[in-house]
Amino acid sequence: MAGGETSDLAPTTVVKIFSAGSAGCVADLVSFPLDTAKVRLQVQGESKALLKGQKAKYRGVFGTIITIVQNEGPRNLYNGLLAGLHRQMCFASVRIGLYDTMKQLYAQESESPGLGARVLAGSTTGAMAVVFAQPTDVVKVRFQAQIHQPENGYVKRYGSTTDAYRTIARDEGLRGLWKGCLLNIARNAIVNCSELVTYDIIKEEILKSKLMTDNMPCHFTAAVAAGFCTTVVASPVDVVKTRFMNSVPGQYGGAMNCALTMLLKEGPSAFYKGFMPSFIRLGSWNIVMFVSYEQIQRAVVRFQPPWESRFRTV
Repeated sequence: MAGGETSDLAPTTVVKIFSAGSAGCVADLVSFPLDTAKVRLQVQGESKALLKGQKAKYRGVFGTIITIVQNEGPRNLYNGLLAGLHRQMCFASVRIGLYDTMKQLYAQESESPGLGARVLAGSTTGAMAVVFAQPTDVVKVRFQAQIHQPENGYVKRYGSTTDAYRTIARDEGLRGLWKGCLLNIARNAIVNCSELVTYDIIKEEILKSKLMTDNMPCHFTAAVAAGFCTTVVASPVDVVKTRFMNSVPGQYGGAMNCALTMLLKEGPSAFYKGFMPSFIRLGSWNIVMFVSYEQIQRAVVRFQPPWESRFRTV
């Protein structure tokens, strides 16, 4: 997906993996407060008070951010950041860094991979990434969802990221760290296809039509489109995933029961809770990530050692 204007060398698979993980971390640093707001809005329906008809505590992405800052302090907007960075290094590096390699594999060396090869590549790398990154995702969601207001009945669940990994493994078993794994595989197969395939195709068409050159404006435009498509397609699965990961043992019994409970108690609109923060977050994340990814690749490729040529992908 990277352009080659600044170098005659195509980036190797090693370079793509490193660039994707690094770009994912940069994007998380920028967009993490938006992600926290999204998680709070998504889990808000679990509140017994809200289900009894009381006024919702969080309204809108920026209203949620302001509420968190006023009631809990600005630091809590970055609750779970360390786990988020762990996640990106495991997750983005696989799902994005290996996308081009898998695409060429499915295309059987075709010069122009079709839609089917792109979708299969996105689904494959998305599923592979979940296997590596699921524990980090569980911890990140738990941290973002916890509210620091003991006087109102809320308690801090974990003291640190390390404590969260240890506590979940001790109290819920190793399975607790992979809670919602199958749901997350489905979610990330959808997200990866929507995100990477949309970005890939739109960028390719922009370059073919010569509307833009392979530079930042082109990457920006393709990233915005990818963020919107991803939000529309993946939001229902994302909401269920967040609710299920944040639940206590035995609360739902399974991801499908979680989805059914949401549908019956809160209606279909529950599956699009936090849509605007999801779109704002995914849009900003995609812009920062893809622009960073392209630029990091171009910077690193100049310094890749000769022995990496055997890993080179076209």
